[in-house]
Amino acid sequence: MKVYFIGAGPGDPELLTIKGKKIIEKADIIIYAGSLVNHKITDWAKDGTEIYNSAYLNLEEIKEIMQKGINEDKIVARIHTGDPSIYGAIQEQMDWLDEKTIDYELVPGVSSLFASAAVLKRELTLPGITQTVILTRKEGRTSVPDEESLTKLAKHQTTMAIFLSISMIEQVVEELIQGGYQNKTPVAVVYKVSWPEEKIIYGDLSNIASRVKECNIDKTALIMVGDFINGKYENSRLYDKNFSHGYRHKV
Repeated sequence: MKVYFIGAGPGDPELLTIKGKKIIEKADIIIYAGSLVNHKITDWAKDGTEIYNSAYLNLEEIKEIMQKGINEDKIVARIHTGDPSIYGAIQEQMDWLDEKTIDYELVPGVSSLFASAAVLKRELTLPGITQTVILTRKEGRTSVPDEESLTKLAKHQTTMAIFLSISMIEQVVEELIQGGYQNKTPVAVVYKVSWPEEKIIYGDLSNIASRVKECNIDKTALIMVGDFINGKYENSRLYDKNFSHGYRHKV
């Protein structure tokens, strides 16, 4: 038997992958991040499955549950929000499993970044605007490397997705402007994307902080910055009749 790390998507249970759903349906033990994962995902568990909410557990307790499950030859599903490779705190769990020579597998999920781009109906990498997306967060109770401060990253003027920082929106705006973004740079804040209470707040760096405060949003929101939101872009060459490639010749 093995441990499965499953990306449960940003909220909507239907954004769980088919593979993830199949594992949940056969799992004997489920440990899910209840502070972020939609609890309805556990509805697919079979009768008798042990279900634990890791919001109330520390790392050692999570390890104990995993170890007990493997000792009893059970399938353990460790369910994380979005895709667990982004701010999922899974590396320490995987390293411990490696030390214990416990077999495990990662099942990728839909990140809140891509769910947010979908509800905004925008492409993150528009030709003529940017071909780069920076995924980051502002330092808070947990630090970030000095070279990855928002001020230093802002100089690249790319599409930026800022996680885990909505409660510090004023400081985020200040650092982005200090780093080079203009006051009128478009911003979209997506709150609880794909949940029933989903909300989108549009603005720019000059007014987004006040708009967020007016909506009383201080957690579970992604800050998306850049001209991809409403900038003038170039058409892609991918479908340009005058651009040939390995599958298509010029007409």
